[in-house]
Amino acid sequence: KRPVSPPRPEHQAPPGAPLTTTARRGVALKDRRAANWVHENAPWSPAKAGRQVTAQLRAWGHRPDEPALAAVLGELVSGVLQDGGRRISVHLSDQDGQACVLVLSHQHNLTAGHAPDGDDVLARLSAHNIVSSCGTDTGEDGRRLWAVIDL
Repeated sequence: KRPVSPPRPEHQAPPGAPLTTTARRGVALKDRRAANWVHENAPWSPAKAGRQVTAQLRAWGHRPDEPALAAVLGELVSGVLQDGGRRISVHLSDQDGQACVLVLSHQHNLTAGHAPDGDDVLARLSAHNIVSSCGTDTGEDGRRLWAVIDL
């Protein structure tokens, strides 16, 4: 038997009514390898993050396009550094010939949904041939930028 489903709402919110939002779910990596690093908000952080991600992908047996990967990491890390937080974190996982790189700004006073230059960063990321998808969102814990990279 199927479990009992809750009843569907009988009415929709009237036009112009404020939207209710749910809490943003945290990042969860299950059943795959993962690594992460914390960096300070500094001009050298994009290059350092690129070296760390490249080294980790090599350790996992991948042979990434290093110049393209460095360019993508530079876009991701530079994007969240503009938020002005004291630190950022870089998260990496791999699965089925792809890697997911997520960068979090840890800037708590950003307005949800109004990340600075979010569309510009996504346009620059999608211009790289190794990026199969990318995205951004903003919540109470800062802005997240992510890209799925073909290896």
